[in-house]
Amino acid sequence: MKKLLLTTAALALSTGFAMADTVRLGTEGAYPPYNFINDKGEVDGFERELGDELCKRAALTCEWVTNDWDSIIPNLVSGNYDVIIAGMSITDERDEVIDFTQNYTLPDPSAYLAASAGVDVKTGVIAAQTGTIQASFVAESGATLVEYATPEETVAAVRNGEADAVLADRAFLAPIADDDAALELLEQMELIGGGVGLGLRESDTELKATLDGAIKSMKDDGTLNAMIDKWDIGLTF
Repeated sequence: MKKLLLTTAALALSTGFAMADTVRLGTEGAYPPYNFINDKGEVDGFERELGDELCKRAALTCEWVTNDWDSIIPNLVSGNYDVIIAGMSITDERDEVIDFTQNYTLPDPSAYLAASAGVDVKTGVIAAQTGTIQASFVAESGATLVEYATPEETVAAVRNGEADAVLADRAFLAPIADDDAALELLEQMELIGGGVGLGLRESDTELKATLDGAIKSMKDDGTLNAMIDKWDIGLTF
């Protein structure tokens, strides 16, 4: 799915987790259908349902924490929460700073959303969220990259003419295209990243093993595929 995020601050602290503690799940709350804040002010979406089920299967007491995307890795490392569950793609760069469970989604095709089907994504101005795998892809593609702090700002940049198109996960962009006749998904898609996993501090090996077991059990009994279909996330396992 989305995101590449590295910062030297993330190399700092390594706060251990005791398995008897409450597990704090950190998410962005701004990337539907993966995660968003509903009308009740609560974390909702695919990853809310997934996280709750993983905690149930692992017999963990969990609570949800929201955090801006640009500091989500540093604040994991510094101990503000124990797990990142925020549509974070597994990449070699991130794996140098934190650890990942096995993937709970397959790579989600990235799509372009534009105001016109005639946009040349190879030479045009392409918006992407800062610190994402899409931003890295555009930067290396030869197109002109413009970065924004939130997913909503990337779409707004296309609407107001600051960008020719936005590159993001298709699961995020498709509902926007369906609701806005002035915007359309381009046929071209990009396969970026290695699927989405839970991010943890490298020292939390016991918690990682526990969550890996819960993810595997959901894959084995078909529960994870059912959630992926329900939320229209992408390909199933």
